[in-house]
Amino acid sequence: MLTQATTDRILEEVARSPGCLLEELVLACPDLSWNQVFVEVDRLSRRGALVLAMRGPGLYTVHLPEPAGGSA
Repeated sequence: MLTQATTDRILEEVARSPGCLLEELVLACPDLSWNQVFVEVDRLSRRGALVLAMRGPGLYTVHLPEPAGGSA
C-alpha cells in the first residue's frame, strides 16, 4: 500500500533531480520496489503532479510540471 510518505519521497527526489530517468528514480529510493515507484509515478502523472516523458525506446524521464501562467 502506498502512503503519503511514499508520495512525498518521490516528489522530493524528482525535485532534487529534475529530468531524471525513471530507473534513476528507482535507484534513489532503495527502500521502495520498482513497482511501488512506477505505480506512484503513474498516479502522480495522471493527476498532473509529475510529468513522465519518453526520451527514447524504453527510456522515460520524470520531472515536475512547469508552473502555470508566467509573465505577460
